[in-house]
Amino acid sequence: MRFTKTLAAALISSAGALTSLHTQAAELQVVTSLKPLELLVRAIADDKTEVTSLVPPGASPHTYQMRPSQRRLLEEADRIFWVGPDMETFLVRLLAGEEFSGRQVALAKASEDGHHDDHDTENSHEPAAVYHDEHDAHEESGHHDHDHGDGEDPHIWIDPELALTMAHDIHDQLAQLPGVDTNVLDANLARFESNLQATELDIRARLAAAQGISLFTYHDAFRRFAEHYGLEIAGVLTLNPERSPGARHMAELQQQLKASPSPCLLTEPQFNRQWWHSITQGIDIRVATWDPLASDIDSSATGYLEFQQSMATAVLSCLPEQAQH
Repeated sequence: MRFTKTLAAALISSAGALTSLHTQAAELQVVTSLKPLELLVRAIADDKTEVTSLVPPGASPHTYQMRPSQRRLLEEADRIFWVGPDMETFLVRLLAGEEFSGRQVALAKASEDGHHDDHDTENSHEPAAVYHDEHDAHEESGHHDHDHGDGEDPHIWIDPELALTMAHDIHDQLAQLPGVDTNVLDANLARFESNLQATELDIRARLAAAQGISLFTYHDAFRRFAEHYGLEIAGVLTLNPERSPGARHMAELQQQLKASPSPCLLTEPQFNRQWWHSITQGIDIRVATWDPLASDIDSSATGYLEFQQSMATAVLSCLPEQAQH
């Protein structure tokens, strides 16, 4: 009799363990290319969703090469969110494969199409673009230099309005997955939208003192934030962040810096270039650092809001110290 009870208890315990394993296996696996996209997913997804980004802190999507273990992450992911072929060229060929069809989502096209103008969470828009192979020619022709000067700026996550569009698209994609509580997604999206609007108003008030600053950026990644908040981008040091600018461009920049009132250079931690010291030597200029990849921002539901505030803080550090308080 004792053996029977013991056996029954063991079977129940085993069943419970199997159920636990099944529950763990059923949790959603989401992979994002970049940390800022991870922050958007964390704002929308439930607490059980596991979110991983590919490009690590300190690395640049312009030059990144994936590890084999990250390829396995992509293979196991329920959804893969990336900006698109104009940003993460290291993903273009891979995600064009049939095995990722329907699971990978390029967020750039839907954002640029201006969906969600009314930000209605109830079926007010088309889903985000699912990228297949229409950019194979782009990838095959070797366009890896990330010179964004003549096309659309792919740094769409910098603009809070486009970020909200992406949040809607992420919501819709996650809602399609089995076992997802759409009520949780709806509530998270509504909370994110409300908090983002409040953050945007706060940043506008903070940046009022910075309207007279002439901002010079390392490469053209800050423009969307600047345009959204009415800041002036007076010059860009390089259109290609992987190459130092030519002598003519450097001479022109020096003249711009000298002629600009209250110039400030915004550098990026991903690009440890020292050549800009030579063009700023002898010029009264402030230097600040901002991180377009949000490397030091905690991965949380409020992380994207903190990311936006960090960009405003970088701009405000361009002010004379007595005006920063």
